[in-house]
Amino acid sequence: MAVTKKKTIHFQFGEKHKAYIRKCVDSTYNIAEGAVRAGKTVDNIFAFAHELKTTKDKIHLATGSTSSNAKLNIGDANGFGLEHIFRGQCRWGEYKGNECLYIRGSSTNNKQRIIIFAGGAKKNSYAKIRGNSYGMWIATEINLHHDKTIKEAFNRLVASSKRKIFWDLNPDNPNAFIYTEYIDNYKRKDENGELLGGYNYQHFTINDNITVTEERKREILTQYDVGSIWYKRDILGQRCVAEGLIYRLFADNREDFKIKEKISGLMEINIGVDFGGTGSGHSFVATGITRNYKDVIALSSERHFGEIDPDKLGFLFVEFCLKIVNIYGFITCVYCDSAEQVLIRGLRSTAKKNGLGWLKIANAYKSIINDRINLVSRLMAQGRFKYTNDCKTLEIALCSAVWDSKEITKNIRLDDGSSDIDTLDAFEYSIEKHITKFIKYE
Repeated sequence: MAVTKKKTIHFQFGEKHKAYIRKCVDSTYNIAEGAVRAGKTVDNIFAFAHELKTTKDKIHLATGSTSSNAKLNIGDANGFGLEHIFRGQCRWGEYKGNECLYIRGSSTNNKQRIIIFAGGAKKNSYAKIRGNSYGMWIATEINLHHDKTIKEAFNRLVASSKRKIFWDLNPDNPNAFIYTEYIDNYKRKDENGELLGGYNYQHFTINDNITVTEERKREILTQYDVGSIWYKRDILGQRCVAEGLIYRLFADNREDFKIKEKISGLMEINIGVDFGGTGSGHSFVATGITRNYKDVIALSSERHFGEIDPDKLGFLFVEFCLKIVNIYGFITCVYCDSAEQVLIRGLRSTAKKNGLGWLKIANAYKSIINDRINLVSRLMAQGRFKYTNDCKTLEIALCSAVWDSKEITKNIRLDDGSSDIDTLDAFEYSIEKHITKFIKYE
């Protein structure tokens, strides 16, 4: 039965993008790097889909930092992903425990193609892609993949009849392993005639994407702190080392972030808890989130030092919670550092004994630290972060947070006791569950 396509995908590629896609046909290594909204991922999806139509290999690999990220950015891609290119000829399912997209139809000459979707950021992510031989590999945000995942994926491509990789990434630390071991290493070998298969690299900025209007470009620019590392990488498309103050915009203009009007319209109030150890303190931060995930308002913060036994910690925690309930009327959830399960059970027990048995106390999500930092930076740049006078410890923590200048290969927040990482962690625990929702509001 013939497949009738009811909708046409209106791909629009600038000349730079067209040249990159054409070169994908004859290249094993295809790497698109550059700013956000530059069209990198769509290029690779288009080229990957074209190769799927004629490849002899049945199983292929698609990865992101998480499997959800891979499905969203490669499978869907705002209407330009694989499920749209092969609409009417594909279905989502599972293959050996992995989520996958089955493709079979006129585009593939009625031959089965299976695209395995997997995450790659964690140390043990590589285990999910073992056991299969893959034909081609498409990866989004390859710099966020663990090196073990990358090595395992390459091992899985050895038997491929048409061995091709398609990577995209936003610029990272110029000394990151993704450059030194892979991208720049391939470039050097290609220039010396040592790399077989063909090397196709292109750097893009938002100005290369002809589908983005000038008005939209201006909107995107306002989402970033111009002095931040994220602006240099995501907007200017530069590889750069993280250095200096992390939240310089806040440190230089802290009074602008202090809320002066009466707080209203809170949809959630979450408390983040970070447990202290040698040289650090126990930190509590209560954060309000307004309707539709528009704004984040830090309501109160505390940090307690010294030898604090579990009973005393439980008492301090209950006192903090009661203060929030008395002022704001409710608490949605408490997110605690999941590494301290004994202390978490202690908080639950003390809360129950003091009439707070209804309080939901859960493990923090503990997402990637730099993702959390990026979120806070963007909220500040957009005027969507505020704080009250009852957040002195958080104010100091934000003003003193710096990048580790001794770390030359990774972007790491300095954690040597010279700044208050405990309060920063607690604050981030209180909002990190909704990272995608905060960004979606933009």
